[in-house]
Amino acid sequence: MKKILNEQLDISDTLPLKARFYDYKCFTYPWHFHGEFEIIYVEKGYGQGAIGDGMTNFTDQSLFLLGSNLPHYVENPPEYSQQEELRVNGVIIQFEKDFMQYAFSHYSQFQAINRLLEESQRGWLFTLTDFPEIAQMLKCIPEKQGAGQIIAFLQLLDALTRLPTGKLISSPAYNPISSHLHGRKIEKVIAFLNTHYTQPLKLEDVASYAAMNTTAFCRFFKENTGKTFTQHITDMRIGYACKLLLNERWNIAEISLECGFESITHFNRCFKNHMGMSPTAYRKRIP
Repeated sequence: MKKILNEQLDISDTLPLKARFYDYKCFTYPWHFHGEFEIIYVEKGYGQGAIGDGMTNFTDQSLFLLGSNLPHYVENPPEYSQQEELRVNGVIIQFEKDFMQYAFSHYSQFQAINRLLEESQRGWLFTLTDFPEIAQMLKCIPEKQGAGQIIAFLQLLDALTRLPTGKLISSPAYNPISSHLHGRKIEKVIAFLNTHYTQPLKLEDVASYAAMNTTAFCRFFKENTGKTFTQHITDMRIGYACKLLLNERWNIAEISLECGFESITHFNRCFKNHMGMSPTAYRKRIP
């Protein structure tokens, strides 16, 4: 089992949005995160996704809206590799984490969009079956360029805020990373932790990596993420454990070790505190 992958996208302040159609035999990208927001529209296909510490099924006309740095992956069931006629297709839109942030956070006209994006740190799932106009709006975005593409994208976000139903996938307790990290140092620290969180990590070593003493680092980390260093590491490990619990081949003891917990007792205690149930109970609830 590969650890979480830090995907580097070709998106910047001068190229804040990328939109493209996709047509795959099946989804193959592993458990990963990236600093950008992402919309995955599945026009045709079905399967299961793990988002943060939650999981969900998806079918035709599903739309995921995923926040900045939110660990995730989606996959199709085994029959996709066995039946020639099965494929998955749709549209992927990725946009810079500070995209129009001043306007979104300051202008009253964008309050609903700002709330939608803040909540996407837990991962949204929408179903567009009864909203073909939104699906059509979304499919026009890859074909547009320049200001027209930005305007169409804003119209899409506004339309999503008006949908009567939507599902937040991760638990309310899951928010290991602020959606708007400011400063290259905190981004560097978060990227380091996201790729090493299953390994033994000492506060002193991470503080040294950030060129700070432990007291200053703890204050710096809490101010920038809203969580303590220990809370962040635990959240990431629990999220990874939820992903592994999808696979019946992993037993609880193996998952505890793989995710970096010091003992199965510690794992069970942390998991129940975070999820409100034991790992075994959580696995039984997997659809």
